[in-house]
Amino acid sequence: MSRSRTGRQPVIAGISALPFAKNIGISERQAGGRAILAALEDAGLSPGDVDGLVRYSWETTTEIEMSRLLGIGPLKMFGSVDYGGGAGPPTVALAAMAIELGIADVMVVWRARNRGSGTRPWMKELAGLGQNQFHWPHGLIRPVDGIAMQTRYMIDRYGWPPELLGSVAINNRDHAARNPSALMRTRITMEDYLASRWISEPLRLFDCCLETDGALAIVMVAAERAPDLPQDPVYVTGFGLGSMPQQYAMTSYYGPKLEASSARYVAQEVWKNTALKPSDMDVIQFYDAFTPEIPMQFEEYGFCGEGEAADYLLSGAHVPYNTSGGGLSEAYVHGFNLIVEGVRQVRGESSSQVPEVSHCLVTGGNVVPTGAIVFSSEPS
Repeated sequence: MSRSRTGRQPVIAGISALPFAKNIGISERQAGGRAILAALEDAGLSPGDVDGLVRYSWETTTEIEMSRLLGIGPLKMFGSVDYGGGAGPPTVALAAMAIELGIADVMVVWRARNRGSGTRPWMKELAGLGQNQFHWPHGLIRPVDGIAMQTRYMIDRYGWPPELLGSVAINNRDHAARNPSALMRTRITMEDYLASRWISEPLRLFDCCLETDGALAIVMVAAERAPDLPQDPVYVTGFGLGSMPQQYAMTSYYGPKLEASSARYVAQEVWKNTALKPSDMDVIQFYDAFTPEIPMQFEEYGFCGEGEAADYLLSGAHVPYNTSGGGLSEAYVHGFNLIVEGVRQVRGESSSQVPEVSHCLVTGGNVVPTGAIVFSSEPS
C-alpha cells in the first residue's frame, strides 16, 4: 500500500465486541448484527451510512444477508478472506484499500463465531485442503498436533526451555486478569503451567487457545471524515499480506527452511509498506492460537534475531504484547479480538494500557497465508 496519501488515509472510527461466552445464546448472524450496530454507534454512524462489508470466509453469514438484516445498502464493496486465523489483518486491509481507493466511504468488517457452543469446525474446514493425506495418516490430525511438531523442532534446534512457553501463557493470563471481558481471569504461575496436562507433547493445556462464542466489528472511514465523528481516529498506517513458498495450512514442513512460517514473508512487506521498523512498535498483538506462535513471531517480525526468542522473552525486556489476554486467555475468535485490542491501545482505552502508544502491530496466524497491520495515533 502506498504511503503517498491524501485525506483518504483509512482510519478506524468505531469498534465493538459482544461479551465473550462459552455459549452466547444467539446465532452467529444475530451476534454479528449486534456487533456491527454497536460499532456503528461507537462511530456515530448508522446502517444507512455503510456501503461496504468484509468478513472471514469461515463465517456463516454472507455480506448480503447481513446487509438485508441491518438495512444496509446498496453495497459498493463486499468481500471475504479465507484461512481462518490468517484472515484478521487481511480483512481489515481489504477494507482499507476500498477506503483509500475511493471505492467505498464506510466499510464494516465483522467476525462472529459460535466456536464454544457450536461444533468444532476444524475437521470440516481443513479436510478439503488435500494436503492432509500427507500427515493425517501419521496422527497429525488436530491443529495442536501440527504446531507440536514445529515446536519440537524449535526445542531441539534452539534449546527452547519449557519456561519459555510458560512465560507466554503467564503473560497473557496476567493481562486477562485485568480485562473484565476476558473468559480466563485467574492468574497462573510457572508451577501451574508446568503441572498442566499434556495436549500434544510438548504442548500443555495452557499452551492452547480457548473455544469461544464471540462477535466483534470495526468501522472504517477516510481520515477526512474523522473530525465529524465522535472518536479519535486510529490510523491504518499500512499492512502486509503473504504466504510462504510451498505453503500448507497448519504445517510448515515443506518450505525452504523448516522453522520458517508465512510471517517471515509478511514481515518484509509490512515494514516496507509502513516505512517503520520493529523498534517503532510500542505494543504488539500477536496471533496466539498456541503459545509457540509468539516466540516464532518475535523472531520473524525482527524484534530479536533468529534463535534468540528464548533469551529475549525470558529477559523481560520485550515489547509488551497481547494486552487483552489474546486467544489464550481473553477469547478465541480467529484473532479479531487482537484487532479490536490494537485499536483500544492506540485510543488509550485498554485494560492493560501501554503509555503513549504511537504504533501497534497486529498479526494474523503464522501457519497459514496471513497478514499484519499497523495502527497508529497520527497520520502517515
